[in-house]
Amino acid sequence: MSTAIISDIHGNAVALKSVLQDIESRTEIERIVCLGDIIGYGPEPLECVDLVAEKCAWSLMGNHDFGVLYEPTNFNPGAESAAYWTRDQFDAEQDEEARARRYGFLGKLRVRVVEPAGEITSRALLAVHGSPRKPINEYIFPDDALNSPDKMKQVFDLIEGIAIVGHTHVPGIFTDEPDFYPPGEIGDGERYKFIEGEKAIINVGSVGQPRDLDPRASYAVLDNEGVSFHRAEYTIAETADKIREIPELNDWLADRLYEGR
Repeated sequence: MSTAIISDIHGNAVALKSVLQDIESRTEIERIVCLGDIIGYGPEPLECVDLVAEKCAWSLMGNHDFGVLYEPTNFNPGAESAAYWTRDQFDAEQDEEARARRYGFLGKLRVRVVEPAGEITSRALLAVHGSPRKPINEYIFPDDALNSPDKMKQVFDLIEGIAIVGHTHVPGIFTDEPDFYPPGEIGDGERYKFIEGEKAIINVGSVGQPRDLDPRASYAVLDNEGVSFHRAEYTIAETADKIREIPELNDWLADRLYEGR
């Protein structure tokens, strides 16, 4: 079974629809899962929640989903303002059934999913938004592989085989050497094949707000033996213009989309 993994959509429905279309064109993919941050920052939170609820086998709770549903604790001013505006969009829904359905979906998002060996890969799979230590909020940055060996050891100690994460918006593979391999070192669309006995953490990147200097939407495809990274073009100006029309959303959120940062 091949599984498409998406994460960090951040209310960018234009990017999400482009990714879903790209996924649908790949006949080997049998299901889609989402690692969280469906909402926050972007201008189309309701449509993104509806699409994820319809298309994904399951989704996790990201820190922005949590911030909208509960409180945006420790958010910077721009992220906090976006969280409150996003919540207002849920509350403004006139259809009571639709409003209850969306809040119910957010409220049931899980913090982690564990799938045993053989269901997706030949080894056990752990799925979290942030990290195995702190599944909603902790970042695992690419330079942690070199600069934070104790942190990486503690993280890998919590993994039996493979972990999938988002949160940093930077795609790539961490191994327990430790090391980090960005998609560019693997080859666009090429598959990284898991090594026997190796533990790996796969960051699938961001659909709606990439931060690896590539503005295209990012996602990954996982199968029994490896993972490949994929990018999808979308009309950035369409999302950026919508952001700029909303006073509560900082224009910087539009500008960064063009630069992938």
